[in-house]
Amino acid sequence: MNQQLLGQFAALGTALCWTVGSLSFEAAGRRVGPLSVNFVRLVIAFFLFVAYALIFRGTVVPRGADAETWGWLLLSGLTGFVLGDLFLFRAFVAVGARVSMLVYSSVPPLTALFEYLFLGERLTPVQLAAMALTVAGIAVVTANRASEGTVGNRRLFVRGVAAAFLGAVGQAIGLVLSRYGAPAFDPFAATQIRTIAGIAGFAAVITATHRWSAVRTAVTELPAMRHAARGAFAGPFLGVSLGLYAAQRAGAGVAATIAATVPVILIPVSVLLFRERLTLIEVAGSLLAVGGVALLFLLPG
Repeated sequence: MNQQLLGQFAALGTALCWTVGSLSFEAAGRRVGPLSVNFVRLVIAFFLFVAYALIFRGTVVPRGADAETWGWLLLSGLTGFVLGDLFLFRAFVAVGARVSMLVYSSVPPLTALFEYLFLGERLTPVQLAAMALTVAGIAVVTANRASEGTVGNRRLFVRGVAAAFLGAVGQAIGLVLSRYGAPAFDPFAATQIRTIAGIAGFAAVITATHRWSAVRTAVTELPAMRHAARGAFAGPFLGVSLGLYAAQRAGAGVAATIAATVPVILIPVSVLLFRERLTLIEVAGSLLAVGGVALLFLLPG
């Protein structure tokens, strides 16, 4: 199996991991709040990385990365884990997850744009068409879900959409920085370094907002911590590491496009677990997104 295809399968694994992680995070966040869960899940993920490093590399701290690589990966962690997530969760509060995810579907084209600007990479016409098809399918699905609600405060809506877009920018830049800073570095070690930056960044935010008491309370909520631990494994530990592996092998734009199918994957999950009705528009959007992923898998670049 060639490296491109391995990267694409890794990106699909990322999407599945993020699906599990998002459901786990939602369950934990309802109990103790998103800021506390974000910090706790990164701490849990860090210890998962330590265990992985001890088993497979015989060390706690990632080795083989020079100061420049550390710098780029730390910057990537601050951009993706901290800034991106902070803006995204602010959007969730302002306009809800459905509208937020619609705007967040701009991550793949933004990633491709930053890849072109910073790395000088170009995508083939087939890849561009596949990305456009996948993004269109995601947009159709999330727009339909968003249309079920109403927005009472236009100013709040504009702020929420702006926050979601900034969250997408943070995610896209973080992914490109990871690939630039660690083009061939162990994805798990690279993500461990990014996690360190995320923990430090969230610790600074919690200190600035005087939320440490909320974090201490959250740790005592065992059901929330179980959800957070499951999300930490599926999200920051396995999902993000697979995402970086996918970006290294398949390109950041292609990896982000496949990983962005999370809203589509959540549809059958919602139907099976939460008994939500599936509309024809959502079926059409799902087919568009799956068609885009199929193009990425089956057609040469």
